[in-house]
Amino acid sequence: MTARPDMYRFHNGEKAPLQFATSEYEARIAGLRKIMEQTGATAAVFTSMHNISYYSGFTYCAFGRPYGLVVTATEAVTISAGIDAGQPWRRSFCDNITYTDWQRDNFWRAIRSVTGEGAVVGYESDHLTLLQKTKLEAFLSPARLVDLYAPTMVQRMGKSEAELEMIRAGAAVADVGGFAIREAIKEGAREIDVAMAGRDAMELEIAKRFPDAEYRDSWVWFQSGINTDGAHNPVTARRLQRGDILSLNTFPMISGYYTALERTLFLGEVDPESLKIWEANVAAHEYGISLLQPGASCADITHKINAFFEERDLLQYRTFGYGHSFGVLSHYYGREAGLELREDIDTVLEPGMVISMEPMLTLAEGQPGAGGYREHDILIIHSDGNENITKYPYGPAFNVVG
Repeated sequence: MTARPDMYRFHNGEKAPLQFATSEYEARIAGLRKIMEQTGATAAVFTSMHNISYYSGFTYCAFGRPYGLVVTATEAVTISAGIDAGQPWRRSFCDNITYTDWQRDNFWRAIRSVTGEGAVVGYESDHLTLLQKTKLEAFLSPARLVDLYAPTMVQRMGKSEAELEMIRAGAAVADVGGFAIREAIKEGAREIDVAMAGRDAMELEIAKRFPDAEYRDSWVWFQSGINTDGAHNPVTARRLQRGDILSLNTFPMISGYYTALERTLFLGEVDPESLKIWEANVAAHEYGISLLQPGASCADITHKINAFFEERDLLQYRTFGYGHSFGVLSHYYGREAGLELREDIDTVLEPGMVISMEPMLTLAEGQPGAGGYREHDILIIHSDGNENITKYPYGPAFNVVG
């Protein structure tokens, strides 16, 4: 009977052109190795989609299987399931090991083949489950564990020039989707029809700008009427009615990098009470953008916008924080939680950070001006201020449509 291997290297075909140059990934790994040196980790074992994508270029599709990236002083190796064959190797800037499912836990045996036993192992407390942590300890017998969640997040928060170029392109793609959605809005159209117009336009634009990329995961949330009350409400088949409040949300995904455009619109006409709320939220949006300066803390910015709303008796309608970081993240993985505009985040803005400004007010059904109002721009922090890379207009002058 043929012996079945626990793992093997299936380097099938040629390496694909990745979104960034090899030197970009080498610089990221070098930064990680500095973190490892500072923390005493001799092997980093990453399991999250965001860190694996950030350090290797490979964005996995788990489908119930574990994936990994192991970094030591001399090696960087992605660990992938056999179902994906050679694609993980082609899309990793580094080496790759494929583990088989002939027996349970070959994933951890593959990791052990790189780390050995007794290493000081760095892991991610925000991602590694209790079950997998138990297996890590059983298979790797670490001398001790080091949590790399926070320092790697801090590393990702500062963008390279190559990342900033990518994020600018993503914001432009989001705008393309926004304009396509605006053209598709008409009385009687379904939310899903309008959303598809925006998604298709973005995917075509991504393929034009990035002919060597993999295409997946771009999406649109287009909401109308009561469906605008939550920022993440799914698309439905509700038909648009004249006077509806609308919420446009485009989310292009390019090689693991997320960008967004979010706008309030009205179909055909906007009543006076709704206009009053909308204009107040636009004013808060503009004020918030002016506050995104190097040296300002997330908490201080948040308190100032809170005061702005409180003066207008609107703070009680605020639904969440006022903005967040951008980079390798998505609605189902990853988040640079240390860079959010919230009262409990003291991070100070620095040049090279990317952050949104997105105030949202929600008034319940039955109240004058009922609905969810949200404007969203993406800004790059520079040493002398900020750069707004979102170009789709906001406010009533452009967004009463149909």
